Amino acid sequence: MSNYLSIDIGGTNLKYGILNNSGNLISHDKLQTPAKNIIEFTNAIFSIIDKYQSSIKGIAISVPGKIDDTGTIHHGGSLPFLDKVNLKKIIEDKYRIYTSIENDGKSAALAELWLGNLNNIDNSAAIVLGTGVGGGIVINGQLLYGEHFQAGEFSFMLNNFTKDDFLKAAVGANTSAVGMIKKIGSLKKLSNISDGIEVFNFINKKDPEAFPIFKEFCSYVAKLILNIQSVVDLKRFVIGGGISAQPIVTDTINEEYDKILNSTPIIKDSLTRPEILNAKFQNNANLYGALYGLLIKVDDKKDYIAQ
Repeated sequence: MSNYLSIDIGGTNLKYGILNNSGNLISHDKLQTPAKNIIEFTNAIFSIIDKYQSSIKGIAISVPGKIDDTGTIHHGGSLPFLDKVNLKKIIEDKYRIYTSIENDGKSAALAELWLGNLNNIDNSAAIVLGTGVGGGIVINGQLLYGEHFQAGEFSFMLNNFTKDDFLKAAVGANTSAVGMIKKIGSLKKLSNISDGIEVFNFINKKDPEAFPIFKEFCSYVAKLILNIQSVVDLKRFVIGGGISAQPIVTDTINEEYDKILNSTPIIKDSLTRPEILNAKFQNNANLYGALYGLLIKVDDKKDYIAQ
C-alpha cells in the first residue's frame, strides 16, 4: 500500500496530510498560508514536502483557480500571485516526485465520488458553499472538466437579472454563504459579524430577522440546483462547505426546491427531482479529493464501496 502527501491550499491555511491509496488519513496538520508573494508561498510548500519526501509515492494538491492539463494555475482566487504558475512543474523539477494539481471545488466533488455520498452515483454534482459557490459535476461516473477546464464554476452563473452589474447578478455574489453570515451578523450587531456559530444560533431558532435572510439564501441555492438539473439531468446533488455541518441548511434547500416545484406544475412534471443531500466530507474534503484525482491519473486507486 502506498502513501501520498495531499495539500489543500486555501486563502487562510495550508492543510496537509498523509493518506494511503485506500483513503485512510494517517496524519494531518496545517500552517498559515503565506499570502504575500510566490517565493514565500513556494518555500512553505517545500517545507511541507521536505518532511515526507522519502516516504511518499506522489503529491496531490488542491488549489483555487482554473487548472489546465499541464498543471498551470489560472487566476488563483484569493492568491492572485499563483496566476500562470505551473506548480506541478516547480515541484516535480525540485523533488522528482509525481505531482497532481486539482481545482478546490473539483477536489470536493472527487472526495464525494471516491468515498462519500456520490460514490456509485454516475450522474451527480457537489456544490460547495463558501465565499462563492464552487463544486464539480460528475457525468457517467467521471468528473467533468470541460473544454476549457472550467466546468463547475457555479459562481459565474447569472441568477438575478434585476441587477445591471453582471457581477452582482452572479451566483457568487448573491449565493455567498460568507456574505449571508456577515449580513445576519451585522443585522444582529454581533461583535464579530463573521461568527457563523452565533449566526446559526439565530437561524436555528428561526429568529424573525435572521431566518428570512437565510431562507432567501437557500432559495438561491435551490434555484441554482434547478438550473443545473435542467441542463445535465443528475440523480443527486450534495451540499458541502462549512455551513453544511448545520442540518437546517440542506433541509431548507430541499424545502425551497419543493416550493418551486409545487408552485410551477410544468417544472414538476417535466424535470425529475434530484436527491439533495449533505456532503459526507467537510474540513478535509479537498485532501481526499486531490488524492483521488492523482490516483485516477496514475491508475493506482483501490476499488472502494462506501459503507
